[in-house]
Amino acid sequence: MSDCTHDCSTCSQSCSERKTDFHEKLNDLSSVKKVIAVVSGKGGVGKSLVTSMLAVNSMRNGYHAAILDADITGPSIPNAFGVHEKALGNDFGILPVATKLGIDLMSINLLLENETDPVVWRGPILAGTVKQFWSDVIWKDVDYMYVDMPPGTGDVPLTVFQSLPIDGIVVVASPQELVGMIVKKAVNMANMMNIPVLGIIENYSYFLCPECGHRHSLFGDSHIEEIAKEYHIDTVCRIPIEPKLAAACDAGMIELYEGNWLDELTQRIEAL
Repeated sequence: MSDCTHDCSTCSQSCSERKTDFHEKLNDLSSVKKVIAVVSGKGGVGKSLVTSMLAVNSMRNGYHAAILDADITGPSIPNAFGVHEKALGNDFGILPVATKLGIDLMSINLLLENETDPVVWRGPILAGTVKQFWSDVIWKDVDYMYVDMPPGTGDVPLTVFQSLPIDGIVVVASPQELVGMIVKKAVNMANMMNIPVLGIIENYSYFLCPECGHRHSLFGDSHIEEIAKEYHIDTVCRIPIEPKLAAACDAGMIELYEGNWLDELTQRIEAL
């Protein structure tokens, strides 16, 4: 076509030169085998916690894990690992910061002058930053990259789904019925993008009383099994209200967490 701009993402015409793969190119020095996105329809349900725990599980199982923090306006991954130094770069790209276990991290907080500086950017700039975290960072020999997504189904999640070669998503929810409806939005978005849902995690699922040993559903009855059955999702995990997990995140020591709540999902991811 004579008026072709060679930007297929903004064109609705069908032609022989049309591109159907809009994935961003990795840095020439990078190698990433599998990419898993951790999503939810709303904030505050524990995506960053789940992302961190899955990465720790992969490292404990002998794999090299990395975390791309795509939540640009609300980054919390570095704090969970106690990482406060700044990311450096060279002529070939940006270097991720490694945790004590060796998990490679890239987050906007590793680039800001002050960790508490707000990121007041519009959608296209946020989306562009996420692309750069994929294409400009040197991710060396990564077996499993976990992408900590911002909440919702807006610009940044859409950018991640279209620009990164996502192998599967993990949906995080809390027990409330309203959240169940929002979970369906996240699952439906994944289906629209033809990305498999590997599992659903219900955070704050219950409180195990240390005195009587009984489980208490503080946020109401769970609906997660019904949603999983409706969307043919085989893997369902539950994380209780566990003060030690919150304390580990606050202290930057999530790599020391103890618990088998995500073992089944970890096995599913490693079987990809």
